[in-house]
Amino acid sequence: MLKVFQTEILDPRNFIVTLELVPGRYSTGKSVDAVRGIARDAFADGRIAAVSVTDNPGGNPSLSPDVLGHDIFQVGMDVILHFASRDMNRVGMESRALQLAMMGMKNLLAVTGDYTGKGFGGQGAPVFDLESVSAMMLLRQLSNRIIEAGDPDGFFVGCAVSPFKRTEAECFAQYAKLSRKIAAGAQFIITQLGYDARKFAELKTILQQKKLQDMPVMGSVYVLTPKAAKVMNMGLIPGAVVTDKLLAAIKAEWETPEQGHRLAIERTAKLGAILKGLGYRGMHIGGVHKNFDIVGKILDRMQEIETGWKDFFDEFDYPQADGFYVFPKTMYGDDTPNLFGQTPADLPLKERVHYSFLKTVHDRLFTFESPLAPMCAKASQWVDMHKKVEKVASCLENSTKSILLDCRHCGDCGIQHVGFLCPESQCPKHTRNGQCGGSRDGMCEVYPEKQCVWVRAYQRLAYHKETEKMSTGCIPPRRWELNRTNSWLNFHLRRDHQSVPFQKEIQSGPSSGDDKDSKK
Repeated sequence: MLKVFQTEILDPRNFIVTLELVPGRYSTGKSVDAVRGIARDAFADGRIAAVSVTDNPGGNPSLSPDVLGHDIFQVGMDVILHFASRDMNRVGMESRALQLAMMGMKNLLAVTGDYTGKGFGGQGAPVFDLESVSAMMLLRQLSNRIIEAGDPDGFFVGCAVSPFKRTEAECFAQYAKLSRKIAAGAQFIITQLGYDARKFAELKTILQQKKLQDMPVMGSVYVLTPKAAKVMNMGLIPGAVVTDKLLAAIKAEWETPEQGHRLAIERTAKLGAILKGLGYRGMHIGGVHKNFDIVGKILDRMQEIETGWKDFFDEFDYPQADGFYVFPKTMYGDDTPNLFGQTPADLPLKERVHYSFLKTVHDRLFTFESPLAPMCAKASQWVDMHKKVEKVASCLENSTKSILLDCRHCGDCGIQHVGFLCPESQCPKHTRNGQCGGSRDGMCEVYPEKQCVWVRAYQRLAYHKETEKMSTGCIPPRRWELNRTNSWLNFHLRRDHQSVPFQKEIQSGPSSGDDKDSKK
């Protein structure tokens, strides 16, 4: 039965099912045949609205989702392609998007992507020219161009969010970035993977408080085996959460393979029923690698039990140790005031001094509203015309910011967006719009010995009661043409990302809703 994913998910009467497929590292063979076979059977079954195809998962090379997706698309199955920012610069991403549009594949899940893994000759160079929010800005612009050229349909773009973070800072950062993703043009949401029903309920309540209850959101479920659960428990799949308690339960269940298989189906079906009961628009099934049969069993079982979803809500009680919850209750439908910022903010003296000093300098010298702005602009024009003086100014900037910020001299400074921390030196993915989904326990996905820069930013902003800065506006991407130039002059001469015409278009994009309930 032919289904159109966009039509299906936008109908509030529907609860849809999508299936995640993972290409292998070969262009032919059993793995490719298995993926094609699952997609054909899914189409024949008629209950699957679309299959999604991952884009180099884990940062490791695999068959292009575009060519495999096109094969599936021609069968009649609608396709969602993961559109990661990790491997291409903005020029390559635009070219890829135009190619997909020409091929008729316009359902895209825009993600920043896992950090770069190993390929030919060693680790690949991490690109991260854009991250998920700026990629959505790009796709929104391309959609307008496509429609103007006569195509009636632009891209249908989705985003990811993780409600399963352990710390308050990470929880806030995820929801703050979600606001920006929606402002940038996200039209549907798919969660990361977790097994805490209370967290699933929290996401729905957050969307309701932001007046985004009509935004289609799908919950991820996974057919867990001991091997997959162990990998997730170890944190080797960024964003996926399997606690020690859940891992122990799965190992016990699979001591008898037949029992383990049956209970894996039961767990997946129950979580799907909970998602439907909570008002999710659908579920996104992962962990299916060999054939479609197990998906059919999950859907059959879910149909049998879905009306009793409240009876097994508490079975999905797998909290993380000392984990933060936005709302004080444990059940569904909780609409009490959220707890963001309720914990007394504490910030080390060094962090307080660093933030206060840089913010004071910024507010006086690097805002267009400052009384000193006209004088600074005139001085910058004079310095820019005298190259010897400009070199002295650049040496002063570089030495000062290297000491204070470990500055990489990008020429398009973004510290004011990240709590006066450098996104180029402090984030391996150079994120300017918010935290990626890969942090764990507040630590960086790539360098787990370092605290995530967005956790630090939240702590600074929470102490100064300014957390709303993390969710308002969409930050344009870095302007590479300014690399190794003087960012002080670039600001006052209106060359950087804060002054280009693109900034006005971004800020006038779709509303992200009322954020007042998520502010401190």
